[in-house]
Amino acid sequence: MDSPLHVTRDGHVLEVTLNRPKANAIDLLTSRAMGEVFKSFRDDPDLRVAILTGAGDKFFCPGWDLKAAADGDAVDGDYGVGGFGGIQELRDLNKPVIAAVNGICCGGGLELALSADIILAADHASFALPEIRSGTVADAASVKLPKRIPYHIAMEMLLTGRWLDVDEAARWGFVNHVHPAADLMAQARKMAALLASGPPLVYAAIKDIVREAEDSSFQDMMNRITKRQLASVDVLYDSEDQLEGSRAFAEKRDPVWTGK
Repeated sequence: MDSPLHVTRDGHVLEVTLNRPKANAIDLLTSRAMGEVFKSFRDDPDLRVAILTGAGDKFFCPGWDLKAAADGDAVDGDYGVGGFGGIQELRDLNKPVIAAVNGICCGGGLELALSADIILAADHASFALPEIRSGTVADAASVKLPKRIPYHIAMEMLLTGRWLDVDEAARWGFVNHVHPAADLMAQARKMAALLASGPPLVYAAIKDIVREAEDSSFQDMMNRITKRQLASVDVLYDSEDQLEGSRAFAEKRDPVWTGK
């Protein structure tokens, strides 16, 4: 059986392509494989940015594989490390992830895109949460989506299952940028190269702060930062990269980040 994932690395950038014809739906085995890939990405000091996309030009991912479910995959089964799709619940994933949405992105596929930090979309991409029509709940999207786009738009998507074309998704701030389909991966790689050239310890601190701040008041979070109670911030403040940034500024040169 062909691998459900195509994984390549180019310098500091990892590309992960869902490759399960015809629609790139995710079953339990695929989810577990994705978890192992993203866990390795998280733990590899030479990798700084990941791109997640789908094979073909029609589907990014429709989410849960209903055919696999009919054959016995339990919807509440073992998705592996990181939960559904490998990144949704992966602890301490303090590196940027770019979703390059190359087509239909719905259900759990939309929840997967929401787990990325930056969403780039092809000009024919479309988005929906159709779970309501099959009598189930889009659980992760119910948590995340109302925090990402206007509440009433998120609730309309959740309660009706209606589709958003890419222009409306961009209008609500759901995607960062829209590109012609033929240019999507080139633009994703350009974004990844920009991020890979930046300070990885700062990225780690940013993601850690943003994640922890979801359940904290502003002042409580600021106190934790200034008292260096976040491991990522503590590492950053004692790092060689922190000194390198100051030296490069003083010497009027580009900094050389080592992640140390």
